[in-house]
Amino acid sequence: MKKLTSRPQMFVYALSGMGVNMLNLMMGSYICSALLVGGFGEAAIPYQTYSGHDLVIAAVWGSFVFAAKVIDGIIDVPMASYTDRLKTRFGRRRPALVTGLVPMVAAYLLFLVIPDRSGAGLLNTIYYGILLCVFYSFYTLTMVTYYATFTEIVDRVQDRNFIGNVKSVCDIVYYILGYVVVRMLLNGLNIRLVALMVLPMVLTMLIPMFMIKEKSTLPGDVEKRRASGAEEAEEPLQTVNLLKSLSATFKNRAFIIWMAVYSLMTFGVQLFLGGINEYFSYVGMNMIFVMMSAFAPVPFTLLIYNRLLRKHGFGFSFRYTLLMFALGMFAMFGVSFLQAGTLKTVLSIVTGLISSFAIGSLFSVAYSVPAQLAAEEEKKTGITNSAMYFAVQGLFSGVATAIGTGIVLTALKGSEEQQSGGIFYMTLIAGIAMVIGFLLTYILPRSIVKMGREK
Repeated sequence: MKKLTSRPQMFVYALSGMGVNMLNLMMGSYICSALLVGGFGEAAIPYQTYSGHDLVIAAVWGSFVFAAKVIDGIIDVPMASYTDRLKTRFGRRRPALVTGLVPMVAAYLLFLVIPDRSGAGLLNTIYYGILLCVFYSFYTLTMVTYYATFTEIVDRVQDRNFIGNVKSVCDIVYYILGYVVVRMLLNGLNIRLVALMVLPMVLTMLIPMFMIKEKSTLPGDVEKRRASGAEEAEEPLQTVNLLKSLSATFKNRAFIIWMAVYSLMTFGVQLFLGGINEYFSYVGMNMIFVMMSAFAPVPFTLLIYNRLLRKHGFGFSFRYTLLMFALGMFAMFGVSFLQAGTLKTVLSIVTGLISSFAIGSLFSVAYSVPAQLAAEEEKKTGITNSAMYFAVQGLFSGVATAIGTGIVLTALKGSEEQQSGGIFYMTLIAGIAMVIGFLLTYILPRSIVKMGREK
């Protein structure tokens, strides 16, 4: 693959995933929620639901959401293998991106169609359930392929860090767009129209189509280049022994402990993000104000986290992160009891500010810990399987998200007759999950606890 050499090129390349991530946010936090009326306040129903009544059977829909999230986690491994081993005259990455992008966008568009407008029928539930599984499967292929190019599109470690840093900033931007701008639009526009307005952002994924320059990976073309003595042929990565890699990963006690902590963290965060729309519409708190106060300070709060990391190590800084998010959730739960007014608005903004001290760092830990554990495994046993650590972490994350957004959130939302169900308790449950995760960090191995601390 031809390398990028200038920082402006790398900056543009790092923007590529923002549109696809935005569609994923819309699907998880708004579009799926719009199929059920339960959990929404009366004023929000005309805008944040498709048609003002349930379109799916809640219990069956919860099973589909659970299945889609689990598939999203499981499919990481075969999708990564597919893009690594793909043989076409156009190389590996661009064809894999197209293969993922087109079905994903098609599923997104079809999700905005109501096959049966009569109410919550089985036909609607199956229709949306199948589309959800298709969307997440091909979303995974698209993003796995894109992330795989980070190691190939540049040569130097510094350049990879630069692309990663820009990508982190893009993540904050699309969260602000998703939870502030989109929420503002939903004050006067229906969710299906807003979802269509967001769709053009997916065009950012066309950037790699023009910037990636690969040779043919067809075996015949590879052999011709090798025989002619031309530029060294680029060959796909070697296939690893899947069973041996999985076995080594699951035998790593430290990794399994980390998976328990990471799963609880993911459960709490995804439960909150997945039900954020219904929660704020029901408890009478201004979602726009809270989300702005939660995301705007993130660059500053990340500096605090990194300083704690350098001074005290990962264990201390990650416990700080979990406690701050738990405190924000508990504070939000407490403020929801207050009567609407200036005091409630001010205190709800404070809860967002408290949460901001955790939000940025919660997403960064998904990269550092698996990489460290994989490096220790390689040194100890000689097995090189860092990709498998990330794939298995994706599986645990998918299951935790499925439980949070597919089972717990659906149960909390209740039915159309119940209206709110138990959505009121969402932040309390998310905070408790963080506290349990905090307690489990005390059995993490010393190598992880001290990771990142400067001597």
